[in-house]
Amino acid sequence: MSKFSLILSMFLLAACTQANEDFSQLPENKQTPQALYVTAIQAHEMKLQDPDNVYLVDVRTQAEVEFLGMPIAADVNIPYMFNDLSEWDAEKHRYKKVPNSNFSVTLDEKLEEAGYNKESTILLMCRSGTRSSKAANLLNQLGYSKAYTVVDGYEGDKAQEGKHKGQRVVNGWKNANLPWTYKLEEDKIYIE
Repeated sequence: MSKFSLILSMFLLAACTQANEDFSQLPENKQTPQALYVTAIQAHEMKLQDPDNVYLVDVRTQAEVEFLGMPIAADVNIPYMFNDLSEWDAEKHRYKKVPNSNFSVTLDEKLEEAGYNKESTILLMCRSGTRSSKAANLLNQLGYSKAYTVVDGYEGDKAQEGKHKGQRVVNGWKNANLPWTYKLEEDKIYIE
């Protein structure tokens, strides 16, 4: 990384994390001890401004990526959790999720292939910011110094009232009309 690129990355990170966003009111399940947060719009701007120094990881399940699409700017999909098709979560009305025991190993491999390391800027995105915060916590524990969580994720948060109550229409990558696609690239997709 050139000195100019490093300075540009530091400037963009500072600008994005301070740009009129109040992350102090994040729900507890989206918070991280390192407090490295960006919105989907900020993540997109960071990738546009410095694509060679910002690595975007989509941590959603393979089914989410296949059926809901994926940000064009994403460098890779590595699920942080998988659906356990043998266990039903009656409270959440869906399959239970289990951690991907290969998450950090796969990420290390992908980062090395792309020329990144534990000091690189890594953006983690899930559906709405909960799994990405857990992934950021894990990476922080493993020595990654700039693992950010995209707090509103790919689909965004649920509306709390009105005709769209309970639907994910509030914020997020898709609701901001940021570029995404159903046409997935094989080299970006996690295959067990």
